[in-house]
Amino acid sequence: SAPGGLSNTLGSELLALAAQSTGAPGLAGSPDQNLQAEKIAFAKEKRDGDIYNPHDVETPVSPYQVMAGTLIPASLVTGLNSDLPGNVIAQVTQPVYDTVSGAHLLIPQGARLIGRYQSDVSFGQERALLVWDRILLPDGSSLQISEPAADAQGYAGVSDRTDHHWDRVFAAAGLATLLGIGSELGSDDDDLERAIRRGFGDSISEAGQRVVDRNLGIQPTIRIRPGWPVRVIVTRDLVLRPYSEGGRP
Repeated sequence: SAPGGLSNTLGSELLALAAQSTGAPGLAGSPDQNLQAEKIAFAKEKRDGDIYNPHDVETPVSPYQVMAGTLIPASLVTGLNSDLPGNVIAQVTQPVYDTVSGAHLLIPQGARLIGRYQSDVSFGQERALLVWDRILLPDGSSLQISEPAADAQGYAGVSDRTDHHWDRVFAAAGLATLLGIGSELGSDDDDLERAIRRGFGDSISEAGQRVVDRNLGIQPTIRIRPGWPVRVIVTRDLVLRPYSEGGRP
């Protein structure tokens, strides 16, 4: 085949793969990888018809509270690789005082955060989902929490480096294209040889397509390096006690 024909064939294969990966209309049974149906359902969801909030104003149970809406700054001590689920450790980088007066030190700089991250990564995703489970204070005391993680700007999740494995996808697509071209050669053979070649070529093309499909199914790998800035988004009031450098309240 001429170089131009090979280029056109490879281009057609890649366009077909792109259409499949984006869930283009007309592909029977293609999954909704962008979850558009869920987004539309969320937009159409109706709120409760009651216009009055049933809850009363809550009086603080303690003057030593870090209240919801607080962002606790920290940086990662351990890295993150989304190929496997795992735990993550971070260290608080600024002291945290009570929300109301700001006079009482509650979480000192250097406190440790223990959390975990999710390894399920969808197509096109570039942010890792983290949840913080525990705060360890330098005096040995700790507090169990369940708070989401955010980046330094407050966006949900954390983003650093993402590998979409495009090299493997394009290598598989190129292999499938070359196998398909090879199966079309020798069209001047007699009927028996042509039938044998066609059967062998179909098997090779099918195997190549399976390789492409398998590589398209590989989820992206998100890597977050140690030292990366993160935040704890406080969603429920935390009741602590005053912290002193001597280790006693």
